[in-house]
Formats: sequence, structure tokens, C-alpha cells
Amino acid sequence: MDELVKSFKTIALMGKPRRDINLQMHKNLYQWLKERGYQVLVEKEVGEKFGLPEEVLATVEEIGEQAQLVIVIGGDGNMLGRARILAKYNIPMIGINRGNLGFLTDIDPKNAYAQLEACLEHGEFFVEERFLLEAKIERNGEIISSSNAVNEAVIHPAKIAHMIDFHVYINDKFAFSQRSDGLIVSTPTGSTAYSLSAGGPILTPNLNAIALVPMFPHTLSSRPLVIDGDSKISIRFAEHNTSQLELGCDSQIALDFSPDDIVHIEKSPHKLRLLHLKNYNYYNVLSTKLGWLKNF
Repeated sequence: MDELVKSFKTIALMGKPRRDINLQMHKNLYQWLKERGYQVLVEKEVGEKFGLPEEVLATVEEIGEQAQLVIVIGGDGNMLGRARILAKYNIPMIGINRGNLGFLTDIDPKNAYAQLEACLEHGEFFVEERFLLEAKIERNGEIISSSNAVNEAVIHPAKIAHMIDFHVYINDKFAFSQRSDGLIVSTPTGSTAYSLSAGGPILTPNLNAIALVPMFPHTLSSRPLVIDGDSKISIRFAEHNTSQLELGCDSQIALDFSPDDIVHIEKSPHKLRLLHLKNYNYYNVLSTKLGWLKNF
């Protein structure tokens, strides 16, 4: 553990503040880390707002290349956006929750400094790895666009209130056909996000599994399906689909495609590394965020 703690020599601060109070936390945390001898990098867009010197400002990619730990101030959306880029750099991330739900942001802003001190100075943490999805669009035998997703990849019509007909293949074997508003392909991390709202199952983060959740299917017999996490999913579309389609990743990236294209989704080679406080308990997070009541 001592070696891990000592390796956090360069720490990056990230997150796009929605309110000034978040920006103040950036300022305070920057000073707090500097006073403890850490080299600190700050996401350029944020650091410019409070006049930091040019040498500490960095792009997301520069942070990926130089930092040993990333602290994200904000909500899950901030974590998702940074994680999709930083996963390939194998850097642990920890979040200070300034959003609403905070499934991915462990640290309570009211106790942020005490909790960070326990992590950074005393090694009271562990690192959890979670897999991402990689989604690609194939046209005439070539991949024309791709993106990765921490939570989910969603296939749906580009226009609202249009149903689509599609065929799903798993490991190149036909699995099922469906007529619905779309399909959510979710990681365990994303099982408490959009997938849950659509009636999908909650998957604990350590599961090597992917959930396929239909969106308002045309038949009552259509149900969510959980498959092995190493499966390759391919989706083809019926010829009579005429409207443009869209592949969304984490509700932040949108890739347009046509019904003649094929969508491929599988596990990404990169992983999200989440740094948790030593007393982190996933089931406590579920109970708190989802309002599960205790009977005694």
C-alpha cells in the first residue's frame, strides 16, 4: 500500500462546474493538495477560470499521460465523460459528489478533506476495475465510427416516436428479433442508470455480464436478457426501416447511422479504475440512492 500511496505524486483535478460553489471547491482543493507537496494539474477549462498559471493547466489527454490519480468534482455525468477518455491511460479516478445521484462519486463534499487525507496520506483505499463497452458502426464492411461507453450503448431512432425492427446476434448466432423503440446494452455500472429506468436488472459491478434491455417493445413477451460479458453483440436492421438511426453512448455521445449499417457492441479492452474509500460498500450505495428502507 505504501508504494501505491507514494505513486500519487501528480494529481489532476477535473470536472466542469455548474455553479460557482463547485469552482470554489476546485480552488480550495488545489491549494490543499499543493500545501501537501503534490504536483497538481487542473483541467484547462476550469483552471483558466480562477487564473492558475499556464504550467498547471492541462487537457484531458495531457492529464492521462502525466497524472497518477484523477479527482473529479461533480456528478456522475462528469465522471462518465472523463472516464471514457481516461480509461485507456489506466489511471484511477475518484469523485467528489456535486451532482444528484452520485453512484460513481464516492466522496461527500462535507467531509472531502478528511476522506481524501485518509486515502492519500494513510492509504485507506482500494481500486476497483469496471469494464466499458466499445460500440462500432459497420458500413459496407468498414467501421465508419465508434465510441466507448461506461454505462450503456443505446440504439434508437433519430426521430422521436418511431419504432424500429431489428435482429440481434450474439457471437454471430441469431438470438432474437424485436420491434421496439430501441435497445439498451448496459454494463453492470450502467445497470443503475438508463437501463434501470427501462426495467432492466441491477447487476453488481463485479459481474462479467451485459444486460440487453428493450425499450417499449411491441410485444409483452419481450424481456431483458443478461449475457456473458465477453459476448460480441451485432445488430442488423430490417429493410423496411427508412428513418435514420442513432447510437448513443452514456447519453453524451451520439453516432448517426442508416438501417443498412450494422452495429457491433462488445467489451472494451480498456477499464475504468475507481478508487474507493476503504469502507466503501456497494449495497449501502444502492440502499441510499434508491431509497431502500431498513426494517429495523
